[in-house]
Amino acid sequence: MAIRRIFVSDDTSAVSVDADEVANAVESEVRNRKLDMVLVRNGARGLCWLEPLVEVELGGERHAFGPMEPEEIPALFESTFSEQHEKYLGPTEQIPYFAEQSRVTFARVGVIDPLSPQDYVDHGGLAGLKRALNMSCSEIVQEVTDSGLRGRGGAAFPAGIKWRTVLDAPGEHKYITCNADEGDSGTFSDRMLMEGDPFCLIEGMIIAGLAVGATHGYIYLRSEYPLAHKKLNAAIEIADKEGWLGDSVLGSEQSFHLEVRLGAGAYICGEETAMLDSLEGKRGMVRPKPPLPALEGLFGCPTVVNNVITLACIPAILADGAAAYESFGVNRSRGTLPLQLAGNVKHGGLVEIGFGRTLREIVDEFGGGTLSGRPIKAIQVGGPLGAYLPESQWDTPIDYEAFAAIDAMLGHGGIVVFDDTVDMGEQARFAFEFCALESCGKCTPCRIGSVRGVEVVDKIRGNVDRESNLILLKDLCDTLIEGSLCAMGGMTPFPVMSVVKHFAEDLEC
Repeated sequence: MAIRRIFVSDDTSAVSVDADEVANAVESEVRNRKLDMVLVRNGARGLCWLEPLVEVELGGERHAFGPMEPEEIPALFESTFSEQHEKYLGPTEQIPYFAEQSRVTFARVGVIDPLSPQDYVDHGGLAGLKRALNMSCSEIVQEVTDSGLRGRGGAAFPAGIKWRTVLDAPGEHKYITCNADEGDSGTFSDRMLMEGDPFCLIEGMIIAGLAVGATHGYIYLRSEYPLAHKKLNAAIEIADKEGWLGDSVLGSEQSFHLEVRLGAGAYICGEETAMLDSLEGKRGMVRPKPPLPALEGLFGCPTVVNNVITLACIPAILADGAAAYESFGVNRSRGTLPLQLAGNVKHGGLVEIGFGRTLREIVDEFGGGTLSGRPIKAIQVGGPLGAYLPESQWDTPIDYEAFAAIDAMLGHGGIVVFDDTVDMGEQARFAFEFCALESCGKCTPCRIGSVRGVEVVDKIRGNVDRESNLILLKDLCDTLIEGSLCAMGGMTPFPVMSVVKHFAEDLEC
């Protein structure tokens, strides 16, 4: 059976390991051999350790080879993509790392041409939007509420409650804002979604607009994502031409317009009110609450603020119904969560699963342990403000409340693995150092406390009045938690105190 399409990812992670060069080699072979074959630059499957991945479509099924080097491509063609090839991995979706996942939000990522509207529709795109156009605002909000979806940006606030607040708020103008300022260490799911399935985010934002009566949306994108910026702008232009966006969404009387705005590299703009200030052209500074952005947000108007993954969940929820989405997960943590494996891990990549599996299962079964082959010492979940978890806590299920019970958080789903060579004392110091660098400076506990924190940790590690400084460190962390205006200062103590509690030996000189 003839192979008609060959796929090579143009995702940033794949490009960083020479996927463009592999794609060029593929095109050269197709041209020189005069083959009737089309190269598709798709998003990434999330199997980062196997990139550059080359896939071919055979009998309606994709088969994978990788990781491939540019110089290996001629021999791959010479073998006619044989299953005997040393880099043959089997049918892509049967690779164990991939087969054991529940791809819902990422169902199309790595499968479709990201900028093909026909590909998007052929793989279920717009089904949610079409259904939403035949529902009332309140019905859409109720569907999201019933799904159990909680914000995937870190706070895990129920999306339906936020949307209901915006819907019920008085105001002539309302806005949908997407916080795509993905700055946490070890996180890349937002980028993968925007690069691999940008129409999904666009559809989710349109549905959000229909739900609360907003006709304009903004995607606030971190400047460090140039490929995502290019893809989003191209996708928005295509969506306009297709009639998905604009004054008449899919020929209806509903309108929705969408723009991308670039941030300026400030981590603090991942906080919703700082992001809104930046969108308004101001320096990104945290606003006091109340008022909540849902009541007085962008330009003083009621505003939905959700991150990329939260909004990208919406099309599937509307297409398949709340019950289908809610069927994944456990307790109050419903649906699926894209976890990102990074750090010293053998099989780094993206794993989308329903809540409930343990952290140990994720790191061992999907991650394959450390890349170095040494024992794992600590796992940080939830970005630079997340706690460092010792081996005794790795059987904690992936569940918002279960993590809160051990003074940890899931956050954006980033998982960073450290082997036994890590200096946890240095990691505690880094938490304060990071806060001092990235604080917006609005509140005293964060602005001053982070600087003092670095000094206190240095004294403890230098064995300077150790016991008194340990007491001072505890008091300082309490002040940051109770007195900071936002999570930047309020959560910086989490990694610090986890080191004091579980890795105290690394604070000794």
